[in-house]
Amino acid sequence: MFSKILIANRGEIAYRIIRTAAKMGIRTVAVYSDADRDAMHVALADEAIAIGAAPARASYLDGEKIIAAAKACGAQAIHPGYGFLSENAGFAEACAAAGLVFIGPPAAAIRAMGGKSEAKALMAEAGVPVVPGYHGDEQSEKRLASEADTIGYPVLLKASAGGGGKGMRIVRQKRDFAAELAGAKREALAAFGNDRMLIEKYLERPRHVEVQVFADGHGNCVSLFERDCSIQRRHQKVIEEAPAPGLPDALRQRMYEAAVAAARAIDYRGAGTVEFLLDPSGDFYFMEMNTRLQVEHPVTEYITGLDLVEWQIRVANGEALPEDWTGLSINGHAIEARIYAEDPAHDFLPSIGTISHLVFPDQGPHVRIDSGIRAGDAITVHYDPMIAKLIVWDRDRPSAVRRLRLALENLAICGVTSNAAFLTRLAGLAAFANADLDTGFIARNEAALFAPAATDRNEVAMAALGLLLARQKNGNPGSQADPHSPWNTTAAFRLNAPARETLYFVFDNQPLGVGVTHEADSFSLEIDGRAISAHGGLSCDGKFLATVAGRKRQGHFFAEDGRYTLFLDGEHYRISQPDPVDIADSATHTGGLEAPMPGVIRALLSSNGAAVEAGEALVVMEAMKMEHTIRAPAKGTVAAINCNEGDMVAAGAVLVDFEPEGG
Repeated sequence: MFSKILIANRGEIAYRIIRTAAKMGIRTVAVYSDADRDAMHVALADEAIAIGAAPARASYLDGEKIIAAAKACGAQAIHPGYGFLSENAGFAEACAAAGLVFIGPPAAAIRAMGGKSEAKALMAEAGVPVVPGYHGDEQSEKRLASEADTIGYPVLLKASAGGGGKGMRIVRQKRDFAAELAGAKREALAAFGNDRMLIEKYLERPRHVEVQVFADGHGNCVSLFERDCSIQRRHQKVIEEAPAPGLPDALRQRMYEAAVAAARAIDYRGAGTVEFLLDPSGDFYFMEMNTRLQVEHPVTEYITGLDLVEWQIRVANGEALPEDWTGLSINGHAIEARIYAEDPAHDFLPSIGTISHLVFPDQGPHVRIDSGIRAGDAITVHYDPMIAKLIVWDRDRPSAVRRLRLALENLAICGVTSNAAFLTRLAGLAAFANADLDTGFIARNEAALFAPAATDRNEVAMAALGLLLARQKNGNPGSQADPHSPWNTTAAFRLNAPARETLYFVFDNQPLGVGVTHEADSFSLEIDGRAISAHGGLSCDGKFLATVAGRKRQGHFFAEDGRYTLFLDGEHYRISQPDPVDIADSATHTGGLEAPMPGVIRALLSSNGAAVEAGEALVVMEAMKMEHTIRAPAKGTVAAINCNEGDMVAAGAVLVDFEPEGG
């Protein structure tokens, strides 16, 4: 067995590999960029080696630096995790040339599946069903448009060299084809260095079902059951579960056989995933094969009891798969939710910043957290904005769904916008409980998922109580000589009468004034003409226990930069007590269209003085390998474009001065 392995990755997968290697008695070496010098995986590994600047191309994508680090520390093998160099055939070959074991499939297998077009042709030869489409070499716009006409709209444009939703566009009408093709090519070139496209028939309401396969170097290849990954945004997975609910056993078996045939066709080795689109009719089609471990592998581990990372290492060391794997059965049901720093209300744009507070639910046999992030860590523009994976398991799907909802309700994340509340709502939908799943799930349930958080007097009372308790906890310097002096309190002290005050604050953008009467060990809060009794406690770690109108509730209440966040039953509420001068200043409207996050300007689609319609695209910027389009908010005139193609811009930078028609 290897005595030392180097991990060519970061974040939660690096953390996971370190944990498994330690269990196996293997030393680990982390590599890190300048941005990750204080990251969790660096702190947990036995050794750590710096490999370059923050941009991935200067560090985690620089194979020569990683191989040099492995040689320098005496590692015998490199585990690439997923992303970065995990599916880079050239890197796998370079590892072998350097005398290092690449913990993954052979380079030939990676290369066979690396191009989607070539992979589909290969699968068709192996008898694996494929989606109708065009995968040819001729890439002119005219030829691609002609093929789209032949296939029939809607069609799906996909980057041949990529994955993860990058360089992927749905085109529903012929008139949109040219613009969507140009955008997809730009995104693919930026993400993968290759803008070759393939076109497929876009299936309406398909499910995304994938099969976990595992193969060794002794001729054994097995399927480890399936996962449903249908719930997606931006063509990227949000919720994954195993097994896929509602599949007939005969259909499952056909999918397992097709997945194993796909793996055998390329002489596969190690952990891999064969992804299928499942039509409502029951037909399924090969989509792609990921020649690596998947982000969602923990749900398969839960239902099988296996450690897939451990077996990746064992197979790479030459071991054979156990004979009893062919007799494995599914045990229970597991669901994974991906926790991202992103804003669901604004097209899931990534959120950049430092995580000031981070609370995860308690872990145990039913709940698991995989994360490479701690409070104090930064989410930067350079890497994927995943914070954690929350995985639950129970004996059946209804029980697992309840576990998921409860675990999500106990998440609290401050400093960045996260999708935690969005996921909590999703987990509570009847459509989710009933397993009414397909890749359009989020769009179909948009009204429930994106509605403003429901509030009533009790939520407002909780916010006011949190502010009062935070004020008490912070205290007042007052008289240090006499701790009992009334000057040491901020509770509106009055002699011979209950203290009364009006507490002014902004609750989720709504200005409020709450009358407060300070009583012996509680408060009477006057809200909308009604008196509500409230008392509770606020701990140093933000845990908030409260009794409001006789109802006991618990959540979290955090202060950050003069603002507060209340986390309650899976929702979060922003609270502030702004200075009146700040309110007046913020009312001034500049008419500038700002960059929603740091990024690079990729295309200017308008010009100074241009008259534009509402919704017209003006600027295309790229951040985190995804394109974001700045559009005209109304009919008007582009007064000035303040950026150039290739510029790196900061969040909040005014990209376009815009004058709406009529002022």
